[in-house]
Amino acid sequence: MGEPARQLSRERVLQAAVGIADAHGVGALTMRSLAAELNAKPMSLYYYIRNKDDLLDALVDRVFAEIELPEVGGDWRAEVRRRCLSARTVLARHPWALALVETRTSPGPATLRHHDAMLGVLRAGGFSLQMTAHAYGIVDAYVYGFVLQEASLPFDTTGSANAVADSIMEGFAAGDYPHLVEFATQHVQQPGYHFGGQFEFGLDLILDALAVHGGATPIS
Repeated sequence: MGEPARQLSRERVLQAAVGIADAHGVGALTMRSLAAELNAKPMSLYYYIRNKDDLLDALVDRVFAEIELPEVGGDWRAEVRRRCLSARTVLARHPWALALVETRTSPGPATLRHHDAMLGVLRAGGFSLQMTAHAYGIVDAYVYGFVLQEASLPFDTTGSANAVADSIMEGFAAGDYPHLVEFATQHVQQPGYHFGGQFEFGLDLILDALAVHGGATPIS
């Protein structure tokens, strides 16, 4: 049972919307399903949310608000790394957000603060405007792509990769694909393996490369 309509506020409406999206995906989020969750009439929501676009814009802004802001003036590499780790955690918590973050055209204040801070960190770290654009695009492509791949895997991240590897290898003779068998048996099926463990390794490779190609004298 949702909360009584008399207790509605924009914050509570958005909180309920996030809950629906987290549990069932953004496709399940409609003004009618949101009203049902809040035990309210659909028309009453329009006092707090102008329309569906306003709702989606606000949800994206809430996601960006959860991501740790990099600190302008700090070490650019450490700050970008911290932000990327936080972004991965937040996007994994709200997997529906990946389909929205790059499609909305009316960014909210949290989204704008986030982008401004990332640009500021890179510029203060000595990146030219062109290299700042390259760096921001590269790290976001990596973060978003990794989160999407991780969410799409046919196993969870807590250890069932072994069963999937066994199932795949049952369909062919060991001699048919020796490198695949080697990779599965000597890496994927070894104790401690989990796909997510590759994230920080890849992120550090990107940041190392950007340090070589992009860093210059910090701007004052």
